[in-house]
Amino acid sequence: MQTQAGDPGAFAHFDLNRVASPAFVVDEAAVRRNLSVLKDVRDQSGARVLLALKAFSMWSLADVVGEYLDGVCASGLWEARLARQFYKGELTTYSPAYRAEDLPEILRLSDHVIFNNPAQVARFADLIATARAEGQVFEIGLRLNPEHSEGEVAKYDPAQPCSRLGFPVSQLKPEHLVGVDGLHIHALCEQDFTPLARIWAAVEPKLAPLLGGVKWVNLGGGHHITRADYQTDDLVAFVRRLSQTHGVQVYLEPGEAVALDAGILIGEVLDVFDNGMPIGITDISATCHMPDVIEAPYRPAMLGEPEDGVAVRLGGPSCLAGDIIGDYVFAERPVVGTRIAFLDQAHYSMVKTNTFNGVPLPSIHLWNSATDELKPIKAFDWTEFRDRLS
Repeated sequence: MQTQAGDPGAFAHFDLNRVASPAFVVDEAAVRRNLSVLKDVRDQSGARVLLALKAFSMWSLADVVGEYLDGVCASGLWEARLARQFYKGELTTYSPAYRAEDLPEILRLSDHVIFNNPAQVARFADLIATARAEGQVFEIGLRLNPEHSEGEVAKYDPAQPCSRLGFPVSQLKPEHLVGVDGLHIHALCEQDFTPLARIWAAVEPKLAPLLGGVKWVNLGGGHHITRADYQTDDLVAFVRRLSQTHGVQVYLEPGEAVALDAGILIGEVLDVFDNGMPIGITDISATCHMPDVIEAPYRPAMLGEPEDGVAVRLGGPSCLAGDIIGDYVFAERPVVGTRIAFLDQAHYSMVKTNTFNGVPLPSIHLWNSATDELKPIKAFDWTEFRDRLS
């Protein structure tokens, strides 16, 4: 998978020895720049913009997010709790399926609760009615599968054949929208405006006759709005047109776009030896700290990598044979203690870290490139590993 980011920005001048290794460092100024772009799109288009917590849940920046966006979206009960404890504004919750015992709290916490198919709405009708009888105020949404694929990689494509995400739009009937306030369509991954336009063009003829009773349309996430080449003017015009044509409030749920190019993962070379090529073992693990490197797969950009030099295969300290980050060029052969950093790691890395093999978790630091202030946010010890086991 070809990553669409990797601009070092102010990190090109950050001293990698300022923090203990391994560590995530997030630039608050870069996050604010991204949020400012999203706010501008919101203000011009009339869309309501929510941060997708699944991508970036650094709640120490919750108040900053609240200065720019309308709220957040959650993927289940625990994220919904995090949202209500730390974040401001609206909360939309969507999960492919809900546990009956979790749903009453989700309904209490959320402004919008989105279900994966009409059968779920019907199955939980009594719980929904009970919550409303108790005075809780929320709206019900239905996720649709547009049955139009734009994804580069099938495993990241919500509209892949036989997808588990959303009700096929070709099966949608008017009776499925009884009691439904809004529709949710999410079929993008790290993409610009053009794929969104094609998706809507594919589904609009099918949905137009059914939108009369719908209050809102949520276009999900995967919008790379803060990327330098994103067509923001086209998005603004599209949202305005959709809203005016169909009389609906439009929602966008960027996650990655909030933290795009706003964080790095710093590591250290622990050993170097030769086996067909130089092999570098680092305290950064692909499987523990950057699992998308293996799952996507993709090659994260390394800070300051030259075009020519010594090619070194970098991998993590775990015993997993596939714990390989990739092959990277160094100006000269690295030695034990050499510091490295991988770019664009604020999103989908911090939220996915794990302690497989007892590999330590990276600490988390907040840096402000405008002021050079550096604050430690969180450090982990071995009890994080111990206490999730028994």
